[in-house]
Amino acid sequence: MKLSIVVVFFNMQREAARTLYSLSPAYQRGVAADDYEIIAIDNGSSQPLDPTSVEGSAPNVRYIFRETSSVSPVGAVNLGADMAQGEALAVIVDGARMASPGLVRESLDALRRNPSAFICTLAWHLGPDIQPRTIQDGYDQQREDSMLRNANWRADGYRLFDIATIAPSSRAALSGTFPGECSWFCMSRSKFDDLGGFNPAFRTPGGGLCNHEFRNRALCCDEVVPTVLLGEGVFHQVHGGAATNALPDRRPHKSFAEEYRGIFGTACQPVEHTGTIFVGSLPDTVQLGDKP
Repeated sequence: MKLSIVVVFFNMQREAARTLYSLSPAYQRGVAADDYEIIAIDNGSSQPLDPTSVEGSAPNVRYIFRETSSVSPVGAVNLGADMAQGEALAVIVDGARMASPGLVRESLDALRRNPSAFICTLAWHLGPDIQPRTIQDGYDQQREDSMLRNANWRADGYRLFDIATIAPSSRAALSGTFPGECSWFCMSRSKFDDLGGFNPAFRTPGGGLCNHEFRNRALCCDEVVPTVLLGEGVFHQVHGGAATNALPDRRPHKSFAEEYRGIFGTACQPVEHTGTIFVGSLPDTVQLGDKP
């Protein structure tokens, strides 16, 4: 098996159905079911996913309900990595993120070109602007459902770019630098193991800055080749999550920063890398938002 995709869910039955379909071989182009597996981990949800529905969403899905009181996805990511059978590993920490149709194929192609690649694709927020702003203007799940129906994304997943706005964490790629956070990353499974997986010290809701820290650790490896897929993406559905969908006065970024400083004794700063390879180009219809 070429690739294992670990995707973590927490109380997102609505969002999980779309995410899993977007990862399925019925939607992904240029790959077959036996090329990859999807490891769907429900991280102790109070409203768990239905195992029959999850495993029926594609022939290459495995479902695990993780009994835990932890509000962090770190343990779920590391569990999925331990279970993975693929030569390469991809991770989606936030299961509300739908994939574009060529994401699996392009990630595998990048690894074929360079087995040391650390692959990231850009993150997008569904809606007319980034979600911390649109939810203040009434953007919600019902409006998003209608928008997705009208876009007919199941017939052509690249239409998701027409109804999405680039996430602030990915705007760095527009100026030729590696994104500050990887909402989808893919790399050799052996390299993930060499890096020690995700750091279990991150215990805040949503994992705090666990994604940022792993990204930095990966980019500090001399042999790693940072690679950004411009023409693919992952698209965040609104679901009331810990960070992206929090209202301004409830955003947890201060507590995330405090947790990081408590672990490492310093503030989190993105590691820069001058050797990033960019693959493809942005679709013409993308929305970049009215400000960073």
